[in-house]
Amino acid sequence: MSEDNMFRVSRERVIEMLEREGYLKSGIVKRALLSVPREMFVPENLRKYAYYDTPLPIGYGQTISAIHMVAIMTEALDPLPGMKVLEVGTGSGYQAAVLAEIVAKMDPSHRGHVYTVERVPELAEFAKRNLERAGYKDYVTVVVGDGSKGYPEGAPYDRIIVTAGAPSVPKPLIDQLDVHGKLVIPVGDRFIQRLLIVEKKASGELSMKWGIDCVFVPLIGEYGWREE
Repeated sequence: MSEDNMFRVSRERVIEMLEREGYLKSGIVKRALLSVPREMFVPENLRKYAYYDTPLPIGYGQTISAIHMVAIMTEALDPLPGMKVLEVGTGSGYQAAVLAEIVAKMDPSHRGHVYTVERVPELAEFAKRNLERAGYKDYVTVVVGDGSKGYPEGAPYDRIIVTAGAPSVPKPLIDQLDVHGKLVIPVGDRFIQRLLIVEKKASGELSMKWGIDCVFVPLIGEYGWREE
């Protein structure tokens, strides 16, 4: 069996496992996870572990999230074809690719876009290379900067996802969220957080719903944690 086929089989198996265990319920998210080659978003020496459902180190103290967490956060975000999405914390680009698969690639008649902000320049370059190799270059814009400030140039956004733990919801992200938009962010301390799902109503009021406990690297920035 070729390496590509081995990865494909491993991808299908882990997605089936996530369905059995109740982590994955959405058909559109399942289709995206089956389409995106996670092995292209991990360091070369860790490719054999690409479909282990666990975080993996990608350098600079950062990780690629476990597959079940990507599934949970993507389902909570509820992205749809044609939407404009902001991701805070690009990492290796895997979550951005999953989002781009849904909002921009899955339905060519509804071409959305993903903007993703990474504070570590080397990781931003790593993500750009990964996204290009995997076929998502035209659907994702990678920006180097302080993600806690969002990315005003692309605002407003239909959806915003933060893949780092914050002490509270950064105000710039609320300001950049469109009416009827949704934001998913881990909120807590530096060591453990809970997912928070925020929706902006037509009146401008916010609806907040707590999700599962989780553990993410800290969101470093003006509206996050200070760098130690």
